[in-house]
Amino acid sequence: MTRDSSGLSTSDSLLSRARCREEAAWSRLVELYGPLVSHWVRTAGLGEGDAADVVQEVFRAAMGGIDRFRRDRRGDSFRAWLRVIARSKTADHFRRRAREPEYGTESVLERGAAGAAGAHLEEEDTTEGEGETPVERALVDELLRAALESVRARVKPHTYEAFSRTVLDGRPPADVAEELGMTAGAVRVAKTRVLQRLRAELGELE
Repeated sequence: MTRDSSGLSTSDSLLSRARCREEAAWSRLVELYGPLVSHWVRTAGLGEGDAADVVQEVFRAAMGGIDRFRRDRRGDSFRAWLRVIARSKTADHFRRRAREPEYGTESVLERGAAGAAGAHLEEEDTTEGEGETPVERALVDELLRAALESVRARVKPHTYEAFSRTVLDGRPPADVAEELGMTAGAVRVAKTRVLQRLRAELGELE
């Protein structure tokens, strides 16, 4: 077991725990990312019941394939990886429906074809941020807020305050250091510590 500069062990990373099939880690991933995955599949035209089924399929697929998730390129992320799995599972859903006589309409076939066009990206394209809608952006912001609140409860108040003023408020480290009675170096360490814990909370720290 190794530790980063914040003292956080890599085994504490949400993603590392998920790879060990830890039930609590997967519950946390579903809690954090579930609303976003639901938005993705419902945007494709699924009703509430079908969307809930596909969301379950997405997380089952993620659990089964978590060992294959890699961040080999700039911009790769767990969130983007989930997005392409959601795209693939949504396409699968429409293909199944298209084979059922009562659902074999042109619109269902068209949706299935559109989803299938992106399905091959599951192993190739895990970059994030492309084509985010305002609703999706709001869900991502809510995800970040939830993760930040969790991190805030696990670090010292002055550490989080230094992070908040430099990162969230965009203040210069030297100004924040003077306000908090810290050195500029300590402010930068605090900032790094919280960011590393945030990445761990979101499943992004290896």
